[in-house]
Amino acid sequence: MEPTELDPVQRPALSDAQWARLLAYGTPHEVPPGEYLFRSGDRDYDLILVDSGEVEVVRDSLWWIEEAVLARMGPRSFVGELGLLNGQGAFLSARATGPARILRVTRADLRKLMSEDDELSDLVLHALWARRESLRSGPAALTLKLVGPRSSGDFLALRRFAERLDLVHSAVELAPGELGSLTGHGITVDDLPVAFIQGEPLVRATPGMVAERLGLSYQADADEVVDLVVVGGGPAGLAAAIYGASEGLSTVLLDAVAPGGQAAATSRIENFLGFPFGVSGGDLIGQASLQALKFGVRVYAPCEAVRLEAVGDLLDVTITDGRIIRARTAIVTSGAAYRRLDLDRWSDFERAGIYYAATRLELRQVLDSPVVVVGGANSAGQASLYLAANGCPVHLVVRGTDLGSRMSSYLVDRLMEDPRIQLHTGASVVGLEGGHSLERVRIDSVGEVDARGLFCFIGAEPATSWLPALDRDADGFLRTGTDIAAQSLAQWQTLGREPLPFETSTPRVFAAGDVRRGSMKRVAAAVGEGSSAVASVHRALAG
Repeated sequence: MEPTELDPVQRPALSDAQWARLLAYGTPHEVPPGEYLFRSGDRDYDLILVDSGEVEVVRDSLWWIEEAVLARMGPRSFVGELGLLNGQGAFLSARATGPARILRVTRADLRKLMSEDDELSDLVLHALWARRESLRSGPAALTLKLVGPRSSGDFLALRRFAERLDLVHSAVELAPGELGSLTGHGITVDDLPVAFIQGEPLVRATPGMVAERLGLSYQADADEVVDLVVVGGGPAGLAAAIYGASEGLSTVLLDAVAPGGQAAATSRIENFLGFPFGVSGGDLIGQASLQALKFGVRVYAPCEAVRLEAVGDLLDVTITDGRIIRARTAIVTSGAAYRRLDLDRWSDFERAGIYYAATRLELRQVLDSPVVVVGGANSAGQASLYLAANGCPVHLVVRGTDLGSRMSSYLVDRLMEDPRIQLHTGASVVGLEGGHSLERVRIDSVGEVDARGLFCFIGAEPATSWLPALDRDADGFLRTGTDIAAQSLAQWQTLGREPLPFETSTPRVFAAGDVRRGSMKRVAAAVGEGSSAVASVHRALAG
């Protein structure tokens, strides 16, 4: 197949001055015809500047398909895509078609360019991002192929991970109990889901296993100490990481699943500043994640923190595999874990019909089928409208009698006017029915209703059980600043100061967003708290 012609965003025309500035970041090399400049699977590779000659970008052959040439890059162009910024290993290869003069820009020098030259930074970032988006729908998507039953929670978790990290991938849904094209290849139903990485099967795949193979898991440099580690990649965490990195702090962002938190599960946010026509949580988080990469934030997911402790003047954050991230300061933005209804067979259907998000991934599972949404806050209202607009008859079950007590009035008005949504206030879900997947839901006020999905938005518990040493209230939320209990303040006397705004009972450990006691549970408020916490980080480091 002939390579796709790149558009002006993917292959920007650079002026003499811009090209000269870009060359200053590279190291020159003369390469012979056919030499590979990087290969798929390389953990570390460079941005390639083509000064003369031509370089072709190829998707290597897989066991079921031949090699594909995706692009040819001539003089005054550069070869690379977004993986250069997020730490992902190469999933494509690049080779010279003839004698060529190229310059290699290491990832460290690329980050230096991004911080020093605003004009070049914007050109390069736009090109890398546009190439990533283009690759997602072409032959390159076969380099990461996810295969699993459409009703499988494990398969859905893999797809959500790949979508949230904007990975170039493809997904194949199988009917329950079937193998499809995998039949005869030594793979059984028990091996699903399978992730094919460069054609090699990874059976019973999890997001963590895939991340490790792609080079997205945390790798520390010897004796490395970062200025700031942010634990939790929701709006508060992303804001904290972006502000910290943009103000010169070496910053690591960890998330147990993938960046986004509960905001990424929101189908539409209509009252966020600057978006008069609304914005989906996924789009908002996607742009914020790209912004984080621009400023040099090192994002690792899935990467769950399990312990945080002070060691002298530093902090040690331990992740699930035992590796330790050493930092001068930390901001906890770990958010909250979804609450569940105490019903028989709830755990059975969590992998086959119960969802805690309403995005296009979940929509595919219930398209044009009746669903039940449980909850009385904005997330439940937004989910109901989104599902109804995409062909699902919706039963919205609200325990309280006043829909407007916890939900924005614009949402209440739209829900009341939508004929596709049946409101059940003062009601509760009392039973679940079905075979291998959810089929019916019992509501105390109306009885049994058909439902292929139950979307649960009944709040969440703060994710603070891994922080037993920090002062928390009776519900588990972290106390900060002047809210810290008196008995926890004694240690501050030796520091000669009181806790800073957003600072927890442990010096240099801060909290922001839903995990913090007294926070407003809204996306805009979380963004404000995350960025404001960084101001206190600077004060702590200066002291």
